[in-house]
Formats: sequence, structure tokens, C-alpha cells
Amino acid sequence: MTPEELNAWRVVPRILMFAMIVMTYRTVEWFMSLPDPNPEQAALVSVMTGALTGAFGLFLGKKE
Repeated sequence: MTPEELNAWRVVPRILMFAMIVMTYRTVEWFMSLPDPNPEQAALVSVMTGALTGAFGLFLGKKE
């Protein structure tokens, strides 16, 4: 695979988006399993979902 093909298929950004989706899913799953979540834990989940939303918007908006 040449570097041009790798860039055209956007392999690295897709892998990074997949990793971020998995991390956010696991964080939300962990939060929902807590018996009594506190505000700090809720803030962590809020930041993770907000970061995923922003990254996903940038990923979809990127035109090459």
C-alpha cells in the first residue's frame, strides 16, 4: 500500500474515530453501572461525549 492510497482511504483517522467511539461507549457504560454517581463522574462522561461530538463533526466535515 502506497502512502497515497493510505491517505485516500483515510485509514488513520478512521482508526482514531473507532478508538474514540469505543472509549466513549465504555465510559458511558461504566457510568450507568455506578450505584450512586457523583458530579465529578458525571462531568467526565459529559466531557467524553462532548469531545466525541466535536471530533465526529470534524471528521465528517473534512474534505480531501
